[in-house]
Amino acid sequence: MLGPVILAASRSDRMRRFVSAAPGTKQVVARFIAGESVDQVVPVVQDAVAKGLEVTLDVVGEDITTREQAFAARDAYLELIEHLKVLDLGTKAEMSIKLSMFGQALEGGHELALANVRPVVEVAAAIGTTVTLDAEDHTTLDSMFAIHEELRKDFPQTGCVIQAYLYRTEADARRLAASGSRVRLVKGAYKEPAEVAYQDKAETDKAYVRVLRVLMEGEGYPMIGSHDPRLISIAQELARKAGRKLDEYEFQMLYGIRSEEHLRLAAEGHRMRVYTAYGTDWYGYFMRRLAEKPANLLFFVRSILTKG
Repeated sequence: MLGPVILAASRSDRMRRFVSAAPGTKQVVARFIAGESVDQVVPVVQDAVAKGLEVTLDVVGEDITTREQAFAARDAYLELIEHLKVLDLGTKAEMSIKLSMFGQALEGGHELALANVRPVVEVAAAIGTTVTLDAEDHTTLDSMFAIHEELRKDFPQTGCVIQAYLYRTEADARRLAASGSRVRLVKGAYKEPAEVAYQDKAETDKAYVRVLRVLMEGEGYPMIGSHDPRLISIAQELARKAGRKLDEYEFQMLYGIRSEEHLRLAAEGHRMRVYTAYGTDWYGYFMRRLAEKPANLLFFVRSILTKG
């Protein structure tokens, strides 16, 4: 049960300092983070597109404390979009945004986050791409869904993320599985209490299948966020039963995880999108990747011991 412990550590400044200073950290972080700057991540995008993949780009960083930081996050995405425009990559690369980066948790945060994200969504649409609003812990979701609904009035292609381990998610999926919607389904990677979320992996997996069935039988565009071979196979079967063509849903996996599977699915004709994170404030994202899979943690510990 190391996952909850690691997730708790993701909020610890003391642990952040320890992990950042560990000799083997840089090697492991490079496995999950594509670079620290736009200039470093653009070649990664170009390489993925050349291999028949698509990407969604996440400028990492969540725990902001000032409005100035929220404006800086907005500007980082605007800079990214300008690079995609110049290189004509807009149709192959979308963006994933955590509203906490845009000021959601600050005073007046709902309005601030909406004001910050709107210009990003607008310029993304202008180059032929879109934005997906990432789900964070359960206390932020009502605000995220409200902002998603507001953005879709002018930019109906705006996507959102739902998390299978939350009890509320099946109802959310039924509401969201409408014509024109884009919904990414993930298992969930935040430390949530038993009052709102399944704590058992098997129960989460069952919930994932139930919610995925709702999305596949709906009228929207499902995005399957999973590396689990069993769930990928189930997703293919549910899509077949729902009569969906290969371009009517997509798979999404994280940069640095199961890269050969990315290529296999793309070679079979599936739309395969790689969630590609970059930036300097990588700690929270990195810790959730460790929490998701024991092998990731073992890889990290081994690297520290080797480099120490």
